[in-house]
Amino acid sequence: MPADIAQPIGHVQHRPDGPAVLLTPEYTRALHGLAGFSHAIVLWWADKVDDPELRTRTELDGPYAGGPDTLGVFATRSPVRPNPIGLSVPRILGVADDLLRVDWLDAEDGTPVLDIKPYSPSVDRPAHPVVPDWAAGWPGTIEESADFDWSHVLRHV
Repeated sequence: MPADIAQPIGHVQHRPDGPAVLLTPEYTRALHGLAGFSHAIVLWWADKVDDPELRTRTELDGPYAGGPDTLGVFATRSPVRPNPIGLSVPRILGVADDLLRVDWLDAEDGTPVLDIKPYSPSVDRPAHPVVPDWAAGWPGTIEESADFDWSHVLRHV
């Protein structure tokens, strides 16, 4: 990660009691007030795929059955992109000291976390989102996605 652009505020931990973000000491006070929100937006750096060649890719093989054969990286959630920034919107289970406990994170253990923001429906949830026809059968929420069988949607499962 380019040090002059961003510095991690902590890292992902996959603990026996579930996923969490462990903050570095200088950012523990930044969690104050977050516990009142049900969800957080967690931005993380996909360091396991941070490769100079991968960062130059602008198109990928289309990963979705029924979708285009190729897609621009900005039309995917792939970590292969110019800046491998990932985004998760987990439910907050607890906030204590330097630890944000959440119900899930789709980031690897040890992944650097760049930022945490409260999820606020008034600015984060559009009233009528639209997706391409090939994605129309996908779940409408994160919660529905947990039980959805993605094997018929993804080409490379």
